[in-house]
Amino acid sequence: MHRTASDLVRQLDHLRAAPGQHGTVTLVVRRPGHGEREVLDEGVLDEVEGLVGDNWLSRATRRAVEAGRHLDAQLNVMSARMVGLLGETPEEQAGAGDQLYLDLDLSTTNLTTGSRIALGDTAVIEVTAKPHNGCRKFIARFGEDAAAFVNSPDGRELRLRGFCARVVTGGTVRPGDPAVLVEV
Repeated sequence: MHRTASDLVRQLDHLRAAPGQHGTVTLVVRRPGHGEREVLDEGVLDEVEGLVGDNWLSRATRRAVEAGRHLDAQLNVMSARMVGLLGETPEEQAGAGDQLYLDLDLSTTNLTTGSRIALGDTAVIEVTAKPHNGCRKFIARFGEDAAAFVNSPDGRELRLRGFCARVVTGGTVRPGDPAVLVEV
């Protein structure tokens, strides 16, 4: 059952209350093939491969790879609080199609382009300028109201649909690991 727009709007205070500096990784998901999702106990982030075993590179266009733009979308990161409103189980939440889900303030005010987040013991990711919006697949899984909500002015400012990122420093990441904003 899909959330209605009014259900989601009532949750804005909860969404805005995400921690600003010290958050948590709640879910790590690999996409090994088209439409496939694997909820992981741990994932390996790599500067070249992104999330090891994920299919992000195979979906990049030749022109994006040649220009190096594909690196701006190595990872898709979403608000754990938002996806928690859309799906009850990790498998349902993984349907959003992102690899990392963080309980952290993802807003454009808190995380500007170039902001870095340390995950676990060693991994570091960087927010890129590439937009990440709700799409047809998101609508099919969570409904038109959810897509309209994450793409609304409030949703975009809070980055409820998330952001694109690249891996700066590789490492292992697990649900429950810290997600900490790093000074650049």
